Amino acid sequence: MPITIPEGAKYSRIMSVGAARGSRVVDNAEMCTMIDSTPEWIEQRTGIYERRWVAEGETALTLAVDASRKAIERSGLSVEQIDTVIISTVSHYMNTPSMATLLANELGMPEPAAFDISAACAGFSYGVGMADALVRAGNATHVLVVGSEVLSEYIDITDRSTAFLFGDGAGAVVIGPGDQPAIGPTVWGSDPTAHEVIEIDHWREVEDGRPYIHMEGRAVFRWATTAIAQKTKEALELAGITPEELDVFIPHQANNRITDSMLRHLKLPEDVVVARDIHHMGNTSAASIPLAIEALLESGQATSGQTALIIGFGAGLVYAGQVITLP
Repeated sequence: MPITIPEGAKYSRIMSVGAARGSRVVDNAEMCTMIDSTPEWIEQRTGIYERRWVAEGETALTLAVDASRKAIERSGLSVEQIDTVIISTVSHYMNTPSMATLLANELGMPEPAAFDISAACAGFSYGVGMADALVRAGNATHVLVVGSEVLSEYIDITDRSTAFLFGDGAGAVVIGPGDQPAIGPTVWGSDPTAHEVIEIDHWREVEDGRPYIHMEGRAVFRWATTAIAQKTKEALELAGITPEELDVFIPHQANNRITDSMLRHLKLPEDVVVARDIHHMGNTSAASIPLAIEALLESGQATSGQTALIIGFGAGLVYAGQVITLP
């Protein structure tokens, strides 16, 4: 007997976005009481003026809950209508169960498919690509995609090359059926030979009970400004979008200088809106793209229905990106 294959939606779309940020604002002046640096040096090298860290009682899960509730409410759906939860995080405090199942429980979802992915700073775009495929294949109807990170807990404050980079936040979107193309093909891949360039300590090897982030900054910068810059072009080409037709560019918020280099590579028109959420958040890994989407929409710099290019890149080394229509 032939296997029955479900019919999915012809297209999918991002219906809504929500975000949550750590409550503690740590500006560069305060940061420089912890490390040997100056606010001016941090700003010139990264574009970071301040970052958000969690306060007492806040965790990657509580941030994910707050961001998800906003996204679901803005989608006009009920919690029960969300049938799949995908979370990208490197900040979950348990190997199992997944943060996705804990989030589903906190939100009161009855029995969604729920799983975590580990794709670091590319994780949100990985999740968007997977949700798009699930909806169009008929294996899901409404997918909650979340990036949630509390990287302040993984900072080695003695490492002056990385301690000032990272922040805490969560961003969530609801993806469901659409009546026209609104999520382009996902360009994704990896350079596994460079897996040691960005790492969090192996838990069995840490001496004081805390794993820390380690990064070879120059190697990451070279990779992002060459290989990843080329992948942004591929994402546009696969979606059939020219640089002149793009309204918004939302790269992973890793470093302002990386963003500037990508802009030169893409030769985007001057009127394209560029996300600079890094100024106030630092690098929030999987959360950075949805955080930046919400910030642009709430500030009025971007509007619903505009065409945006998103791309994430990070530890692995992994990357993923696609052209989307903003919710």
